[in-house]
Amino acid sequence: MRTGLFCVLLCWIAPALAANSSPSLVDLAASSRWQALMHVNPGATLRDRGRSYIDDDNYFLADNGKDDVLAELRATAAALEPAEAPDRCRFPARYRFLAGHFNWQDDTPFAHCEDYSEWRAAVQASRAVLVFPAAYLNSPSSMFGHTLLRLDQGEGSAVWLSWAVNFGAVSSEADNSLFHIYRGLAGGYPGRFALVPYVQKIQEYSHMENRDMWEYTLDLDQQEIDWLIEHLWELKDINFDYYFFDENCSFRLLELVEVARPGSQLLTELRFAEVPVNTVRALDDRDLISERHYRPSKAVELDNLRRQMTPRQQKLARRLADDPGLMESEEFLQAGAEQQAQMVTTAYRYLRLVNRKGARDPEVARDSFVLLTKMNQLPRVDVPETQDPEPPEAGHGTQMLALAGGQREGNQDFGELSYRLTYHDLLDNNYGFLRGAQIQGLGLTLRSTESGDPRLEELDVVSIRSLAPRNRFSKPLSWYVEGGLERAWAGRRRLVRYVQGGAGGSWAMGNWQPYLLTSLRMENNSDFDTFLTPGAGLDAGLLYQRGRWQWQVGSVGHYFNNDTYRHTSELAVHWAFARQHGLRASLSREGWRGDGDNEFKLQWRWYFD
Repeated sequence: MRTGLFCVLLCWIAPALAANSSPSLVDLAASSRWQALMHVNPGATLRDRGRSYIDDDNYFLADNGKDDVLAELRATAAALEPAEAPDRCRFPARYRFLAGHFNWQDDTPFAHCEDYSEWRAAVQASRAVLVFPAAYLNSPSSMFGHTLLRLDQGEGSAVWLSWAVNFGAVSSEADNSLFHIYRGLAGGYPGRFALVPYVQKIQEYSHMENRDMWEYTLDLDQQEIDWLIEHLWELKDINFDYYFFDENCSFRLLELVEVARPGSQLLTELRFAEVPVNTVRALDDRDLISERHYRPSKAVELDNLRRQMTPRQQKLARRLADDPGLMESEEFLQAGAEQQAQMVTTAYRYLRLVNRKGARDPEVARDSFVLLTKMNQLPRVDVPETQDPEPPEAGHGTQMLALAGGQREGNQDFGELSYRLTYHDLLDNNYGFLRGAQIQGLGLTLRSTESGDPRLEELDVVSIRSLAPRNRFSKPLSWYVEGGLERAWAGRRRLVRYVQGGAGGSWAMGNWQPYLLTSLRMENNSDFDTFLTPGAGLDAGLLYQRGRWQWQVGSVGHYFNNDTYRHTSELAVHWAFARQHGLRASLSREGWRGDGDNEFKLQWRWYFD
């Protein structure tokens, strides 16, 4: 009887005892929170699988902590359990993790941590926002855009008071662009998190670089945001490896979100390239974005103002910026008050935009004051909102696979298989992408004919084009650079190695955009006598963009210093019949001195991430 009663009692209390018992260190080491705090690679990249991404001995308490998260957990528990342990001041998020699981009782665990307590009192936030500054082609590290995290004090607080969390390469200002790209690709820079006032980033991206910004409020509660902030302190001055294509600014922010919400599965898929827009898509796909907001750059705001005026008013507004005294001219005085206000406001904003850098110019300051005084005497002009801004995450995927068939001169039928690692060309569906911008990296095309085995048709290492249109208020330089391997005529059609680039101008005329660029080419060709043969010429064309249709007609020709002449002309049309699918047809002629070949090709393109 007593034995039976004892067994019943034991069965009743055993589950309660098990529920209140502390988990084993082995189980804790395998938990998603500890794995996130250790920044363990779950398979997102081929490098460091199963190891910590952190490349800094100062982050680990165990000698083999980078490779053994259980050993690091044991060392952490031993270091943080004693009252007033010094390492509590270094690892507040780790302490919170262990104290919660082992029921450590300490009402003031960081009372002895003066630096941390002061920092934590200053860094308060109740909302986390992912900020995506759009692509900026004139900066190698920002060609694909950028992402950073903003920590707001509250929904009603001004964003000027917020903090910005940024991850970037620790590079030298002396590094030129090509060296920066090389070291960024090869992992030659360490990367670090930085916490700075958000106003600095507003000035840097929106005002200084004229980049549109998209802001995505993350669906994180207060406890999750606190986890993120406490872990940021642990990452202070801690080095990671930095790789331009995958372990970059966007990738590291996903790791932070995993700390805030373990098990989000943000890093489970293998990544060959982490383009910033894919970070937005990853968060959106997992319902971590609650709302989005578009913040146009000062240049876009100026262009929106410009579009409200007639060409004659635009011309006068531009002249007012150079000479505010023209406000006394008959042409200006004949305009109505609202038209005057538009012209003066546009002139003032233009003057401030083009003189935003450098030291204060007394003459510019005087003209600005005169224009501002006149603005206050005229009706208020509100900057028109950008109509239907296109969120970048709604664009096509950043990788591309294509199948094509066609015919070349002499009834030579062929089939092609193409793959592009990233990102976008001028004829791809423009929705969500910067108009007139092309960024392609690591594109491969194999061609097979009836008479031969598949062979390499071209290998694009990089192809960047910036066809920014010019107008009265903006005079950007259009430019391009590309390089790799391609088939070209030299005695016969052979594979050549080349680097090519140029600069010029582009103009917008409704849906039409003509461009004219100089072009220089360096070619390594087995048929030429010299190792590198230079050539020069022109690259001209016309783009037409409307909805899902993109057209381009263009021609580029080079005259080489060995008296060889070669040109390529093409008419191409692209129809984006779905977000991730497109059909492209092209008719081209590759010509050389005295002869040439024609080619027709029809291609299906599939975009994916």
